Amino acid sequence: MGDALDPRPFAIEQRLAGVRRVIGVSGSKGGIGKSVIASTLALALADQDRRVGLFDLDFTSPSDHVVLGVDRSFPAEEFGIDPHVAHGIHLMSVAFFAGDAAVPLRGAATTSALLELLAITRWGDLDVLLLDMPPGLGDTSLDVINLLPRLEFLLVGNESRVVIESVRRAAALLTELNVPTVGILENMRRGDGEAIRALAEGVAMPYLAAIPFDSALEAALGDVELLRKTDVYRSLARLAESF
Repeated sequence: MGDALDPRPFAIEQRLAGVRRVIGVSGSKGGIGKSVIASTLALALADQDRRVGLFDLDFTSPSDHVVLGVDRSFPAEEFGIDPHVAHGIHLMSVAFFAGDAAVPLRGAATTSALLELLAITRWGDLDVLLLDMPPGLGDTSLDVINLLPRLEFLLVGNESRVVIESVRRAAALLTELNVPTVGILENMRRGDGEAIRALAEGVAMPYLAAIPFDSALEAALGDVELLRKTDVYRSLARLAESF
């Protein structure tokens, strides 16, 4: 006899029944500030009295809890796992389970971990659930696309030629898969270049905003009061008003 039908996809549907929008924040390359964008956007939404969740899906290098200064204590359990609630954000991360240990997942193990966390997490009623996606469009991203039919993508890029080409390929794949996109967000802008805006126009996706490079950002990580004073937060707060 074959394997029994996995009940987790049905459980995921039930867990997300009260979530109005699910947005995957995705970057084509590592090191372009995707996690800072996802975490700070979640903070800006919460500050605007939105019911917001943030799920760090970068299993190998979770960092949203670092950006927001959230401790890694094990979450509460009762008929599922309750996300940590910090600064008005419902936050879930593999860091709450793994502590300082690395999580060396690959292939089917990554898919199983994703299914398990989505199936057991009790999000409740949310206006927006942000998914901090791992870099690129690999196994985890494709699994999420298959599991969450309401998923929208927000692509993050910068003016590096390598990043631009990667974002272009990601945009083409999402279009091919008929996955809706919120648009393309330019991060760490230093000058007056228009390459990301031109890219967005070329792939027929909205150009959302230019987030300036902010030398004060590094010192603000882990301290939301300082984070709220950065240009990054101010720019994302303006964008959050449209969500």
